[in-house]
Amino acid sequence: MRILVAEDDDRTADYLVRGLTESGHIADRAADGETALAMALEGIYEALVLDRMLPGIDGLTLLKRLRVRDPRTPVLMLSALATTTDRVDGMRAGCDDYLAKPYAFIELLARLEALARRADPSRRTAVLRLGDLELDTLARTASRAGKPIRLQRREFLLLERLVRNAGQVVTRSMLIEVAWEYDFEPRGNIVDMHIHRLRQKVDGGYPYPMIQTVPGAGYTIRDPASLSNN
Repeated sequence: MRILVAEDDDRTADYLVRGLTESGHIADRAADGETALAMALEGIYEALVLDRMLPGIDGLTLLKRLRVRDPRTPVLMLSALATTTDRVDGMRAGCDDYLAKPYAFIELLARLEALARRADPSRRTAVLRLGDLELDTLARTASRAGKPIRLQRREFLLLERLVRNAGQVVTRSMLIEVAWEYDFEPRGNIVDMHIHRLRQKVDGGYPYPMIQTVPGAGYTIRDPASLSNN
């Protein structure tokens, strides 16, 4: 997942971003309400971790403004304010879940994954299959024809995006959004280089390569059975 962390405390934000990154996700950070709202409205995030007490626009106000234009992106609100009234205020403002500080990171991660599954039907199963290719999105493992494929974090994210959009064109911009940080400035053919390495790992030694280039557009992935019948 690509997750936006809206948190003004540097230590807390670093802890969250590091934990989410080590869990295989892409995490961007916004330190104030105005920046967080602008980033959230770009529509590139699959979930938002939102601190209630932000400078500028506070978390509740930010959430209300976000919901006017984006009613769907899952939002997990974090706050030291933990009374029933505080939780109700957060829910009424539009958050999907409310987690009181202090919290265990493993619980935050589990809640985010649950929110993502409810928001995106394709995430309701942890295992994605396309032909003889299999991805376990929780264990972060991949295999083809039963043989394990060792993938780096970005390679797994790229392959996951391709598989979730099997048969459709996935542009280079879409791949950058899912596998690189918000402030990343792509240089040269970095996406093509990663896809080239991914192809070697996924398609090497097989008669029908799954990952295909769509000239002038991007990439797609197809079931080898459909390719062999063409």
